[in-house]
Amino acid sequence: MNIILTGYRCTGKTSTGRRLSARLGRPLFDTDDLVLHRTGRTVEQIVTDGGWPAFRNAERAVIRNLSLLDGGIVATGGGALMDPRNIGYLQENGLFIWLVADAATIAGRLEKDQAVGNKRPSLSGKPVVEEVQEILAQREPIYRSIADLTVDTACRNVEAVAMVICRHLP
Repeated sequence: MNIILTGYRCTGKTSTGRRLSARLGRPLFDTDDLVLHRTGRTVEQIVTDGGWPAFRNAERAVIRNLSLLDGGIVATGGGALMDPRNIGYLQENGLFIWLVADAATIAGRLEKDQAVGNKRPSLSGKPVVEEVQEILAQREPIYRSIADLTVDTACRNVEAVAMVICRHLP
């Protein structure tokens, strides 16, 4: 069974995935990194050249391949599970861990990332806090409906998040 880390941007999916990988001795697969490896282009480049649909198509191909694996940790992009096909692929052999944080925490983390050069393309073109609130409202029902476990990352460090997840693994 794969451990699927999902949630909005900057909720700690990749960082938690790295920690879980080290603790559990399982490989980590970050879907954004795999899209880069597969296409030779960053998320930002793909979105600039072909829009979000082009990125989502590349992401879907990566997720379909990951669904065939067993025993991995998969850190999904924040919008990956808005596509029901991706949910179907990953549910075949996955335990969904939903990492959550409040909108203000997420916005602060996004702004901090951008300040150090980790550019994430805007999803709506709106100011960061407004975008986070709007997109969270759209995505939370889907995250909630598929979550086998929900972990709030706003007040926990990566080690604490990994510990909570490990305690709940079958």
